[in-house]
Amino acid sequence: MAHRIRWIDMGVNCYLVDGDSGHVLIDTGFPSKRDKLDAALEAAGCWTDGIRLIILTHGDVDHAGNGAHLRRTHGAPIAIHRDDAEMVRRGDMSVGRKAKPDRQTFVFRSMVRIVGLWSKVTGTGADFEAFEPDVLLEDGQDLAGYGLNARVVLLPGHSRGSIGILTGDGDLFCGDLLANYWRPGLHFYIDDMGRANESLGKLRGLGVRTVLPGHGKPFPLARLPG
Repeated sequence: MAHRIRWIDMGVNCYLVDGDSGHVLIDTGFPSKRDKLDAALEAAGCWTDGIRLIILTHGDVDHAGNGAHLRRTHGAPIAIHRDDAEMVRRGDMSVGRKAKPDRQTFVFRSMVRIVGLWSKVTGTGADFEAFEPDVLLEDGQDLAGYGLNARVVLLPGHSRGSIGILTGDGDLFCGDLLANYWRPGLHFYIDDMGRANESLGKLRGLGVRTVLPGHGKPFPLARLPG
């Protein structure tokens, strides 16, 4: 079972997944939401020694921003695909990306500005605490060793090292390849559209039933257009 932890800022989702011998946390949210994350984990029954592994679907601050904090408080190793590892080592989301992304919608730009303004007004910035990941993930890697019946699926497009986590039941935690605010579709920011389209094609042959995106509500894969 997965507990969805949702934030107001840009609708960022974290997922606490029940494993065989503890929990696996997929993504960690903005640093400015740290207190709420800690409270949500405690409410879900996940105490300081309850996380077996922290998986980052990619290196952006809204997904990786509490990684270092949670490793300190929970003692859990942090895993990320090797192609996004330099992002978190430097605390720099631009690493490995184009100067101008292939897709950056007006809605996305507006939301970024709104979040930036809110951070200035409230004094809750999105400072990215850099860290060295403990585990470098590979496409197809089995996660049974961490008590999770799931595997890693490389889904580049939003970033080079974006991944999904596909469970044996057909649930796909897709990070920011897809989003579902009003209807399912590609995320509003796509660095490489060619790779994103390849990732979409790859999804359709994986037996995915339900998509759990990094932004917006979960949805059946059958609802995805095209």
